[in-house]
Amino acid sequence: MALPQIYVDADACPVKDEALKVAERLGLVITFVSNGGVRPSRDPMVRVIVVAQGADAADDWIVEQARANDIVLTADIPLAGRALSKGARVLGFTGKAFTEASIGMALAMRELNQHLRETGESKGYNASFRPADRSAFLSALDTAGRQALMAVK
Repeated sequence: MALPQIYVDADACPVKDEALKVAERLGLVITFVSNGGVRPSRDPMVRVIVVAQGADAADDWIVEQARANDIVLTADIPLAGRALSKGARVLGFTGKAFTEASIGMALAMRELNQHLRETGESKGYNASFRPADRSAFLSALDTAGRQALMAVK
């Protein structure tokens, strides 16, 4: 079985450097997928993929590439659901794992919040990204990476 890879939905990712550090430490290939704005790397373990402009172009590319046991990093709940259906492990940028057990509720809450924003009931402010989120992400990605590596042994 091939080693797991890490795919990053990179357009709005606040933890690129942290993801890169964990990938390097674990010896995993990491792929940053975006519509542009991510600098190329000379490191053969770091891939940068620039997809065509489009609402879901990066998401579609990630879902096409992801295999069971790979790790997908995203804040996009529909992408998380699609990656889970491929058997990938999925983490949000705050370290929160998306699982088969939690994705249904996450999708439902996303739809409810979208409805509340559209009707003016909510302003739709997102919580700010905190240092504690960065720390939780590092720990969660390290754990997910180690679990993924153990699954191939």
